[in-house]
Amino acid sequence: MQRTPLIAYANVRKSFPGPAGAVAAVDDVSLEIAEGEFLAIVGGSGSGKTTLLRLTNRLIDADSGTIRIAGDDIGGLEPVGLRRRIGTVFQNGALFPHMTVAANIGITPRLLGTPPAEIASRVDELLDLVQLDRTVHRDRLPHELSGGQRQRVGVARALAASPRIVLMDEPFGALDPLTRDALGNDYRALHERLKLTTVMITHDITEALLLADRIAVMRSGRLIEVGTAAELAVSREPYVAELMTTPRRQAARLAALLPEGGAA
Repeated sequence: MQRTPLIAYANVRKSFPGPAGAVAAVDDVSLEIAEGEFLAIVGGSGSGKTTLLRLTNRLIDADSGTIRIAGDDIGGLEPVGLRRRIGTVFQNGALFPHMTVAANIGITPRLLGTPPAEIASRVDELLDLVQLDRTVHRDRLPHELSGGQRQRVGVARALAASPRIVLMDEPFGALDPLTRDALGNDYRALHERLKLTTVMITHDITEALLLADRIAVMRSGRLIEVGTAAELAVSREPYVAELMTTPRRQAARLAALLPEGGAA
């Protein structure tokens, strides 16, 4: 018996006004995401990937089609309540600048009415989980943190209410390469450990290939292909094939530049 997908988009459309009339940002997208899956959505600027993510937690509403979470049509759910059930990680962390690390992480449980002692315990647990020293970072303000630390706090805040689903919008794009690689690997380990379902927006196909179980490729508002790294590697869709040349070309250039062997 086939299991109901945790997230299901069916013929979803969203348009925005433009100088020459309505522009379709998301154009008849249908996609299913299994519970426990890590899905990356890739595409260039204007492809519709971020709009699709914002539709998922009703930051904006679809013009037509349906989005279901655990079988429930989100169009019938109260938007704020829906968002509190879904963790969201933004680029640069998007932390509240006037609030401490602990207050940022604890804000959703506080809004849900969780007792203060439980929130404090949860904050300490999450700081440990994202590998930040609680005694050093708990009472700091966001401007006192590095970019990587802010993003770790952003991940902790997204996990504070124990969501089943985490949405990530270019979460590592503003970080330096070493921090980006480390944080991506650390989040993937958390995804596995906590049995999350993750949807990540990224413009970086290499990052998507390294982190995700499947990759959805969007272009001009349409979903043009979905598959594993191995499946996309043999795609005959011209745009997907072109997209996949980037990591191959980079790997070939690195192989030519770097000596064989090296540090273990």
